[in-house]
Amino acid sequence: MPITPDTKDWTWVIDRPCGECGFDARRYPKEAIAQSVRDHCAVWDDVLLRDDVAQRPDDATWSALEYACHVRDVYGTFDHRLELMLTHDDPVFANWDQDETAVEQRYDLQDPATVARELHDAAWRYAERLDAVSGEQWTRPGTRSNGSRFTVESLGIYALHDPYHHVWDVTKDV
Repeated sequence: MPITPDTKDWTWVIDRPCGECGFDARRYPKEAIAQSVRDHCAVWDDVLLRDDVAQRPDDATWSALEYACHVRDVYGTFDHRLELMLTHDDPVFANWDQDETAVEQRYDLQDPATVARELHDAAWRYAERLDAVSGEQWTRPGTRSNGSRFTVESLGIYALHDPYHHVWDVTKDV
C-alpha cells in the first residue's frame, strides 16, 4: 500500500507550538537557527543505526530510513530556498513533491550510513548559509508555490520544525 501524501499546510508552526511533537518556534531566535540545525542532525545518527531502520511500522508510515532521507532532502531544499531569498528579490519557490521524491529516489532502498553522511553534509551546508545571514537579510521575502509567504527568519523556523517532527515520528514508540 502506498503512503498517503501529507497535504497539510504546516506553516502554522511558525506561530504556535506543534501539538504532536512539541516543537515551539519561540525557543529558537533567529540567531540560534543555524546551531539548532547542527545540533539536531546528530540525533539521526542513532536512528540510522537501528536494526529496524528500513522497516515500516505499518503500511501507511515511512520507515526511519525514509524519514531520514526526507530530512536530508529538506535541508537541501531549504538551503536552496534560502540561497534564492538572499540572491533574488522575492523569489517564488518551485513546488517540491516530497512523496514523489521518496518514490523516485527509492528512499526505502538507500544505505543508512550513506544517508547519515549526506544528511550531515546537507545540514551543515544549510547551517553555514544561515550563519552568513545578518541584519536586514532576515526580513528578505520569498513565496512558496502555494502562496505561503516567508521571510528568511520565518523560513528558517519553518525548516527547523520538519526534522524535529520527524525525529518524534521515529522515536515516539521506541
